[in-house]
Amino acid sequence: MDVSVQRRMAAEILKCGLDRVWIDPEHLDEVKSALSKDDIRVLIKKGIIRKLQKKGISSARVKKLKEQRKKGRRRGPGSRRGAKGARTPPKEKWMNTIRALRKTLKELKEKNKIDRKTYRKLYRMAKGGAFRSRSHLYLYLKEHELLKQ
Repeated sequence: MDVSVQRRMAAEILKCGLDRVWIDPEHLDEVKSALSKDDIRVLIKKGIIRKLQKKGISSARVKKLKEQRKKGRRRGPGSRRGAKGARTPPKEKWMNTIRALRKTLKELKEKNKIDRKTYRKLYRMAKGGAFRSRSHLYLYLKEHELLKQ
Protein backbone atom coordinates (compact mmCIF):
# COMPACT_ATOMS: atom_id res chain seq x y z
CA MET A 1 0.00 0.00 0.00
CA ASP A 2 1.40 3.36 -1.05
CA VAL A 3 1.34 5.92 1.78
CA SER A 4 4.19 8.13 0.51
CA VAL A 5 2.00 11.28 0.43
CA GLN A 6 0.86 10.66 4.02
CA ARG A 7 4.46 9.94 5.05
CA ARG A 8 5.60 13.26 3.50
CA MET A 9 2.85 15.20 5.30
CA ALA A 10 3.67 13.49 8.59
CA ALA A 11 7.36 14.35 8.13
CA GLU A 12 6.42 18.00 7.68
CA ILE A 13 4.23 17.99 10.79
CA LEU A 14 6.76 16.09 12.93
CA LYS A 15 9.63 18.21 11.56
CA CYS A 16 11.83 15.26 10.62
CA GLY A 17 12.96 13.29 7.58
CA LEU A 18 10.85 10.72 5.73
CA ASP A 19 12.91 7.84 7.10
CA ARG A 20 12.12 8.79 10.69
CA VAL A 21 8.34 8.59 10.21
CA TRP A 22 6.97 5.31 11.60
CA ILE A 23 3.55 4.16 10.44
CA ASP A 24 1.80 1.30 12.25
CA PRO A 25 1.54 -1.52 9.68
CA GLU A 26 -1.78 -2.75 11.20
CA HIS A 27 -3.51 0.58 10.49
CA LEU A 28 -2.29 1.18 6.92
CA ASP A 29 -5.81 1.43 5.47
CA GLU A 30 -6.66 4.14 8.05
CA VAL A 31 -3.49 6.05 7.09
CA LYS A 32 -4.28 5.65 3.37
CA SER A 33 -7.66 7.31 3.87
CA ALA A 34 -6.08 10.34 5.59
CA LEU A 35 -5.96 13.04 2.91
CA SER A 36 -5.31 16.25 4.85
CA LYS A 37 -2.75 17.40 7.41
CA ASP A 38 -5.50 17.52 10.02
CA ASP A 39 -6.23 13.82 9.44
CA ILE A 40 -2.50 13.07 9.88
CA ARG A 41 -2.42 15.11 13.13
CA VAL A 42 -5.28 12.96 14.47
CA LEU A 43 -3.35 9.78 13.60
CA ILE A 44 -0.26 11.17 15.33
CA LYS A 45 -2.34 11.83 18.45
CA LYS A 46 -3.67 8.26 18.32
CA GLY A 47 -0.10 6.92 18.06
CA ILE A 48 -0.56 5.30 14.64
CA ILE A 49 2.10 7.61 13.20
CA ARG A 50 5.22 8.29 15.27
CA LYS A 51 8.60 9.94 14.97
CA LEU A 52 11.49 7.52 15.42
CA GLN A 53 14.45 8.39 17.58
CA LYS A 54 17.57 9.72 15.86
CA LYS A 55 20.28 7.17 15.24
CA GLY A 56 23.39 8.17 17.14
CA ILE A 57 26.97 6.97 16.89
CA SER A 58 27.88 4.70 19.77
CA SER A 59 30.99 5.69 21.71
CA ALA A 60 31.13 2.40 23.64
CA ARG A 61 33.97 1.00 21.53
CA VAL A 62 35.94 4.24 21.86
CA LYS A 63 35.48 4.22 25.65
CA LYS A 64 36.66 0.60 25.83
CA LEU A 65 39.81 1.42 23.82
CA LYS A 66 40.53 4.46 26.02
CA GLU A 67 40.25 2.29 29.14
CA GLN A 68 42.69 -0.21 27.67
CA ARG A 69 45.16 2.52 26.75
CA LYS A 70 44.89 3.87 30.30
CA LYS A 71 46.00 0.44 31.52
CA GLY A 72 48.97 0.56 29.15
CA ARG A 73 47.63 -1.76 26.45
CA ARG A 74 47.71 -1.01 22.71
CA ARG A 75 50.86 1.06 22.93
CA GLY A 76 53.28 -1.38 21.29
CA PRO A 77 55.52 -0.74 18.29
CA GLY A 78 52.70 -1.53 15.86
CA SER A 79 50.59 1.35 17.21
CA ARG A 80 53.32 3.96 17.12
CA ARG A 81 53.62 6.53 14.39
CA GLY A 82 56.37 9.01 13.76
CA ALA A 83 60.03 9.06 14.73
CA LYS A 84 61.52 7.73 17.95
CA GLY A 85 61.62 11.18 19.53
CA ALA A 86 58.12 12.13 18.42
CA ARG A 87 56.21 10.79 21.42
CA THR A 88 58.51 12.35 24.03
CA PRO A 89 60.84 14.88 22.42
CA PRO A 90 64.58 14.43 23.13
CA LYS A 91 64.71 17.73 25.03
CA GLU A 92 61.88 16.70 27.33
CA LYS A 93 63.61 13.37 27.97
CA TRP A 94 66.85 15.18 28.79
CA MET A 95 65.04 17.62 31.10
CA ASN A 96 63.49 14.76 33.08
CA THR A 97 66.84 12.99 33.41
CA ILE A 98 68.94 16.03 34.38
CA ARG A 99 66.39 17.24 36.92
CA ALA A 100 66.37 13.84 38.63
CA LEU A 101 70.20 13.74 38.68
CA ARG A 102 70.55 17.25 40.05
CA LYS A 103 67.94 16.59 42.74
CA THR A 104 69.80 13.41 43.76
CA LEU A 105 73.16 15.19 43.86
CA LYS A 106 71.68 17.99 45.99
CA GLU A 107 70.25 15.45 48.46
CA LEU A 108 73.58 13.60 48.67
CA LYS A 109 75.39 16.91 49.35
CA GLU A 110 72.88 17.97 52.03
CA LYS A 111 73.14 14.59 53.80
CA ASN A 112 76.96 14.90 53.67
CA LYS A 113 77.27 11.70 51.61
CA ILE A 114 79.53 13.60 49.17
CA ASP A 115 81.71 16.68 49.71
CA ARG A 116 81.44 19.97 47.79
CA LYS A 117 84.34 19.15 45.49
CA THR A 118 82.85 15.79 44.47
CA TYR A 119 79.42 17.41 44.10
CA ARG A 120 80.82 19.99 41.65
CA LYS A 121 82.65 17.33 39.66
CA LEU A 122 79.57 15.09 39.42
CA TYR A 123 77.32 18.07 38.61
CA ARG A 124 79.51 18.96 35.65
CA MET A 125 79.66 15.31 34.55
CA ALA A 126 75.84 15.10 34.67
CA LYS A 127 75.61 18.28 32.59
CA GLY A 128 77.95 16.70 30.07
CA GLY A 129 75.69 13.65 29.78
CA ALA A 130 77.92 11.18 31.63
CA PHE A 131 74.99 9.49 33.43
CA ARG A 132 71.98 7.85 31.85
CA SER A 133 69.93 7.77 35.06
CA ARG A 134 70.06 7.99 38.86
CA SER A 135 70.94 4.30 39.09
CA HIS A 136 73.82 4.90 36.70
CA LEU A 137 75.00 7.77 38.93
CA TYR A 138 74.88 5.55 42.03
CA LEU A 139 76.78 2.83 40.16
CA TYR A 140 79.52 5.36 39.35
CA LEU A 141 79.65 6.52 42.99
CA LYS A 142 80.03 2.94 44.25
CA GLU A 143 82.67 2.00 41.64
CA HIS A 144 84.81 5.06 42.46
CA GLU A 145 84.11 4.86 46.20
CA LEU A 146 82.95 8.47 46.41
CA LEU A 147 80.14 7.90 48.93
CA LYS A 148 80.90 8.68 52.59
CA GLN A 149 79.48 6.37 55.24
